[in-house]
Amino acid sequence: MFGQARLLSVIAAVHGELAAHRYQQSEITAAFADVVSPAGEHRPLIERIHRATGIQTRNLAIPLEAYAQLAGFGEANDAFIRVALEVGEAAIVGALREAGLAASDIDLVISTSVTGIATPSLDALLVPRVGFRPDIKRLPIFGLGCVAGAAGIARLHDYLLGHPDEIALLLSVELCSLTVQRDDCTMPNVVASGLFGDGAAAVILVGEKRAAGLGLTGPRVIASQSRLYPDTERTMGWDISEHGFRVVLSAGVGDVISQYLREDVDAFLATRDLKIGDVSRWVCHPGGPRVLQAIESCLTLDSGQLDVTWRSLAAIGNLSSASVLHVLRDTIQAQGIDKTSSGTPGLVMAMGPGFCAELVLLEW
Repeated sequence: MFGQARLLSVIAAVHGELAAHRYQQSEITAAFADVVSPAGEHRPLIERIHRATGIQTRNLAIPLEAYAQLAGFGEANDAFIRVALEVGEAAIVGALREAGLAASDIDLVISTSVTGIATPSLDALLVPRVGFRPDIKRLPIFGLGCVAGAAGIARLHDYLLGHPDEIALLLSVELCSLTVQRDDCTMPNVVASGLFGDGAAAVILVGEKRAAGLGLTGPRVIASQSRLYPDTERTMGWDISEHGFRVVLSAGVGDVISQYLREDVDAFLATRDLKIGDVSRWVCHPGGPRVLQAIESCLTLDSGQLDVTWRSLAAIGNLSSASVLHVLRDTIQAQGIDKTSSGTPGLVMAMGPGFCAELVLLEW
């Protein structure tokens, strides 16, 4: 293991699920243009912004024609709870199957979403559906947004450092399309209507002692770092009104990344005697073309190092917190565990409201 000795956690499974209704980007553009700009005067702008995302297909929580019929925030949130339970259950069951574990093996579940609300929380509602133990520890998280996939892995790891005999699960469910605002042609809403998709992901982490006893293998979590940037509160987030979640999305996201990310990555890797050139696998949140271009530029990454992330963006759009977990799943499937390169570092990276970043160092 590179760097100083420390307890590890093993990523035993990452399973992604998409909402049931899949469409070409052009179909979504045509339908959402009618929702966002009913009079049609902004349709050329909407079409141009949607094309610029480079997204080809997206999955949506409800049939495309149903969005115009949603009667306010309450009805949209009811749809969120119904669909979130469906895709969340499928993500958990898939992850358990891949890890060869039972629901009763899970000691802690962290659930995260920023696109709907439920009380009892989604994790509580899923206990009887999935078969979790009644004494399972639960931690629902709201407000981290796109960063929560990486931050969730980091918090699972933090927990398992103190409980190396236990198994923990992260569930991310994001149904972003249900937050698109009617009759709102502001640039953030137009961008959101063209960028975000709907899906879920579940990650199972196993404490080092338990993983050794079970003979489980997978990428190991080494360390994490959180960073909150000053004077960036209005860079990304929600304004919440009687109409629901109205997106806050500044055009300056790329500038914040360019200003801060390189210094953060360099300093974080240096704690393990590593440099950017040592990282063999980059698992980045697909925030959008400008975000990815800013990451590539400020980290001076070679062409192709973010290919898995770019492909994910084109195929399913930005799934908020679930996106980086889909990229992690795709990276594991594409490269597996190469025994000849055991011990090579990978970096999971996401940004979100705050404005903030989370870095998670992996050992393959």
